[in-house]
Amino acid sequence: MLRLFGLTKKELKVLKALDTPKKVQDFINKIPMNFDYRKDTCMSPRQVLKKNKCHCIEGALLAALILRIQGRQPLILDLAANDKDDDHVIAIFKEDGKFGAISKTNHGVLRYREPIYSNVRELVLSFFHEYTNKKGEKTLRSYSKPVSLSRFDTLNWMTSEEDVWYIPDYLVKVKHHNILTPKQAKNLRKADKTEREIGNITEWKYRR
Repeated sequence: MLRLFGLTKKELKVLKALDTPKKVQDFINKIPMNFDYRKDTCMSPRQVLKKNKCHCIEGALLAALILRIQGRQPLILDLAANDKDDDHVIAIFKEDGKFGAISKTNHGVLRYREPIYSNVRELVLSFFHEYTNKKGEKTLRSYSKPVSLSRFDTLNWMTSEEDVWYIPDYLVKVKHHNILTPKQAKNLRKADKTEREIGNITEWKYRR
């Protein structure tokens, strides 16, 4: 079955060694952030491995592929912000009936989630309070239904040499579930100074 993924023996050897979600997150963390200032990208997992860099959705795609090699579903989920912030994409998984998440981020908070959440909404809400912009505004507003990347198998998403923009294009169109009522959104408290300082911690220094 693994041969159908189109991966080389070398790629499979590296990825099959990552046999738990914790190992996948550690592996994703070690890949430098993709700070490509020349053009935006949405690289396939193969291209991430070749170029050794990725941003959130690229990391989520690679994580989903590795989870698939483990025998799990390759699921990703869109965390949608308001117009004052950027969306974030995570790979999700289940362990003993509970949900967890693998996340590629340069920030100190929107990271790995242990598989302790009873449903997807619980998992998403664990990101809510730390999902802030530079002004300290809490910006997370909705989340997509989980999307299985197997639906894109015929488009060669795992090993494509070209950007796989059809995946984020699909993600933004699928059904999203609102987190807040308008009244709740209006009454949100901003993150305080200490919270903003924590949120501004980064793992990788920007470089060109």
